[in-house]
Amino acid sequence: MRAEAESLVENIKQSMGLLRRHLDVETATRRLAELNAKAEDPGLWNDAEAAQKLMRERTLLEDRLGSLAKIQRDLDDAVTLVELGEMEGDADAEQEGVNILKGLKAEGERRQLEALLSGEADGNDTYVEVHSGAGGTESCDWARMLLRMYMRWGERRGFEVDLAEETAGDEAGIKSATLIIKGHNAHGWMKTESGVHRLVRISPFDSNARRHTSFASVWVYPVVDDRIVVDVNEGDCRIDVYRASGAGGQHVNKTESAVRITHLPTGIVVACQSERSQHKNRATAWGMLRARIYERELEKREAAATADAASKTEIGWGHQIRSYVLQPYQMVKDLRTGHVSGTPSDVLDGDLDPFMEASLAHKLSGRTVVVEDVE
Repeated sequence: MRAEAESLVENIKQSMGLLRRHLDVETATRRLAELNAKAEDPGLWNDAEAAQKLMRERTLLEDRLGSLAKIQRDLDDAVTLVELGEMEGDADAEQEGVNILKGLKAEGERRQLEALLSGEADGNDTYVEVHSGAGGTESCDWARMLLRMYMRWGERRGFEVDLAEETAGDEAGIKSATLIIKGHNAHGWMKTESGVHRLVRISPFDSNARRHTSFASVWVYPVVDDRIVVDVNEGDCRIDVYRASGAGGQHVNKTESAVRITHLPTGIVVACQSERSQHKNRATAWGMLRARIYERELEKREAAATADAASKTEIGWGHQIRSYVLQPYQMVKDLRTGHVSGTPSDVLDGDLDPFMEASLAHKLSGRTVVVEDVE
């Protein structure tokens, strides 16, 4: 087998070894068998909370064990393909096997990072808030582009993506919006996106075709599920109802179905207008408020446990994390990790995994990287 293939196989085997040790395959297999047996119990759903917890654990173990088994099968098939190609002088078959190995190497590295998403809320669904910065129409349009980018990322991942709230800009774009992205480790991946995002481009709103710089802020916080208890005193909150803005038909425009909740002690404000029912919007808004208060507590814990000022500002609200340059050249650059893409169109279409993976790897390594911004 040629040197490139041998190197890839070695890397893949190392990744699998780390994954097996992290998972403890023998223990995980026994545990999955126990969960499968319990799942067949007719009385399982008599306790809905316990049943949901069991099914979550079962799904997670099935995914991790299944992915390991699939990587091993695909590795064996790719090695066989490369060896047959060499034996028969079939360069195309040999290259196809090498390409499969490259894909498996990337998958193994991604799974390694995912296995290390062990934060208290990393496995949860997530809220994503996008807010336009100063700059009027330009920033509102940039916020709309970011909103679409995260919706496309979620769809690429096979996650469920719901728009909880959207406030339209005065002329174009959005002033703010909130997404709910539902899927395994949605928060663990998306939390790397919190911060300020900068766009440089020739403005489509400028008749003189001048270059403009726009800013928008992204705030990511986890959906609080039934495992996490967050007490919120309703007496500490102000609840407002109002007519929803934006598209939605006559009902949206004529009824006060949108709900805004202000938590007076902290100043946290959440809003939901995605449903026609005020009752449903109220329930969603309460969930968002509990999540924001929980995220605030997590931030306090992290700040208290972190002495290094650089790490405390790494994903802090109000700190620029990434620049997207469309003119006079094309580049997306992450200022925390130095990761660069020369195809902004792909990034804005949801190709964010390389940036997220680089950010997680950087955070896990504990390295401090100072990267100059692009002009």
